[in-house]
Amino acid sequence: MNSGDTAWVLISSALVLLMTPGLAFFYGGMVRKKNVLSILMQCFILICLVSVQWVVYGYSLSFAPQSGFWGGLKWMGLAGVGLEPYTDYAGTIPHQAFMIFQAMFAIITPALILGAFAGRMKFSAFIAIMLLWSTFVYDPVCHWVWGIGGWLRNLGALDFAGGTVVHINAGIAALMIALLIGKRRNLEKNVPIPHNMPFVVLGTGLLWFGWFGFNAGSALAANGLAVNAFVVTNSAAAAAGLSWAFIEWMRNGKPTIFGACSGAVAGLVAITPAAGFVSVIPAIIIGALVSVFCFIAVTVIKPKLGYDDALDAFGVHCVGGIWGALATGLFASKVVNSSGANGLFFGNPKQLLVQSAAVLATLVYSAVVTVVIYKVVDLFIGVRVNDQEEAMGLDLTQHHERAYTVLE
Repeated sequence: MNSGDTAWVLISSALVLLMTPGLAFFYGGMVRKKNVLSILMQCFILICLVSVQWVVYGYSLSFAPQSGFWGGLKWMGLAGVGLEPYTDYAGTIPHQAFMIFQAMFAIITPALILGAFAGRMKFSAFIAIMLLWSTFVYDPVCHWVWGIGGWLRNLGALDFAGGTVVHINAGIAALMIALLIGKRRNLEKNVPIPHNMPFVVLGTGLLWFGWFGFNAGSALAANGLAVNAFVVTNSAAAAAGLSWAFIEWMRNGKPTIFGACSGAVAGLVAITPAAGFVSVIPAIIIGALVSVFCFIAVTVIKPKLGYDDALDAFGVHCVGGIWGALATGLFASKVVNSSGANGLFFGNPKQLLVQSAAVLATLVYSAVVTVVIYKVVDLFIGVRVNDQEEAMGLDLTQHHERAYTVLE
């Protein structure tokens, strides 16, 4: 074991955990003040819920070495997951360090989905859907891409830190739930605006900060690959933030902090699958272009199709994740990572086809199973709050709390 590698992975685990509270502020600032606590509560409870699910059986389903749909229950309750290294995944750190690092990914992935249905879902239904989704969607897809015996891993799909497993997976699920739960009441007459832009900026900063653990930590060692992932992560996010701001400037006459934050997050999403496989100039290209794609998705396609993805979980995470996964198939280079593969621009067009297959498989599977989960939960306990509860806000109706108290 290497103490430096272990320290880096533990620090990275803490950084990734911080991303979920960061996401809570990012999303929380966008909603009306009557729903901000419900967003914070949903993110916070997912830390608790998925942390327990992961050590009881989620890690085993995702990473136990087994061919097929998922990993099975060999490591249920962390049986056999001790303090010795496990060379199939990380040969220089304790097995439990790898496990807890991956737990943080399992936590934030379902949290991304909640942006699509903000202000509309019962808390009881939220708990049920998120637990079922983590078990029957996240864990299998994680095993396919990263687990020993996973079919997409065996196919040669590249996903360094979760473009497919995290962002496409959660983003398409968000769209399905947004379509199923329906639009917010009186949306056309009373268009909501972010109630607290400083929260959005704070959340973006925390996400950017934590993303260094997300991407650079996925090297699972304090080495050159981690440095490359760190540098390209920052570069792509910066390029995307600039790109979105300039698009707004040209289209609307003025750039906004909301747009710059949205762009930065889109850039972080897009570079995630590529962070360990591309160099800095391709990273800047990936970041600059993702803002174009996501801007079109949220300002052109969403209004035309008419779905109510409240906080653009699909438009940023799924669209950005798809571009990042495909861009990995374009720009990946074995000069950056000898354990990876060359992409189209480095003489290997097959890699782009493999990346496309991974994207398509994740989109179809996550979409279908998410619909089934939603329908089952809706049948037994109902998913959407009633009109009066929606009008009052979920802070009061679901949690009996107010975010802001004005003293007389």
